[in-house]
Amino acid sequence: MPHISYSELKDWAFCALYHKLTRIDKIGGFKGNLFTAFGTAIHDVCEKKLLKEEANEDYFIQQFEGSIRSLDDDIEIDENLATQMRAQGKAILPEIEHALNDYFGEYELFAAELPLYEPIKGEEYKFKGFIDAIVVTPDKKVHIFDWKTCGWGWDARRRSDKMTTYQLTLYKHFFCEKFEIDPKEVETHFALLKRTSKGDKVEFFRVTSGPKKTQNALKLVQKALYNIKNKRYIKNRLSCARCDFRHTEHCP
Repeated sequence: MPHISYSELKDWAFCALYHKLTRIDKIGGFKGNLFTAFGTAIHDVCEKKLLKEEANEDYFIQQFEGSIRSLDDDIEIDENLATQMRAQGKAILPEIEHALNDYFGEYELFAAELPLYEPIKGEEYKFKGFIDAIVVTPDKKVHIFDWKTCGWGWDARRRSDKMTTYQLTLYKHFFCEKFEIDPKEVETHFALLKRTSKGDKVEFFRVTSGPKKTQNALKLVQKALYNIKNKRYIKNRLSCARCDFRHTEHCP
């Protein structure tokens, strides 16, 4: 494994044994569902709108149906939920550009779906990821944000959750190294695309990503890589209740 991604880091933080089973032994693991199919389709629409390309309701439906077809054959499809999601996606579409303009005002697109494959200092590994969007405002500030699909929204705990916000912290760090940009000139944000919200269906909010948080996130990366390289697969019993391998042959 020459690289580590945020999703792999998240799996390791959840449970080192779970990471081994899914990422190294390639056993089980999350295979996607209607919610991920919806997220993929809406992400495609958001990228199109950032690029000022046509992305109407028909395009969303086409992408959503394609994402459903790409799911594994053993994934059960709830047709009632799929019908609701088609309507929910159509309701989100017209708010995307309005939310961008309201939140950032004037902006220029720096990149959409920017790939990262950057060296990690002191390691033979690289950090791999894709930044959903980067825009620049007239004050020369660079803004990194990640689209997140959800139901009604995120509560305060989810918005400030360390592991959740580390995604943007790491993206910012390696983006700044890649382009030799001062981290002080870069801000990070999440953009919620809310399926069931009665109010605004697209919401941007800023998350902190300062030096201390960056240091902590990089320490976690180093800790994960140290344990992975040394084959230390210690079970995190605090995660057992939420793990698909609980009480199976792989984790009795």
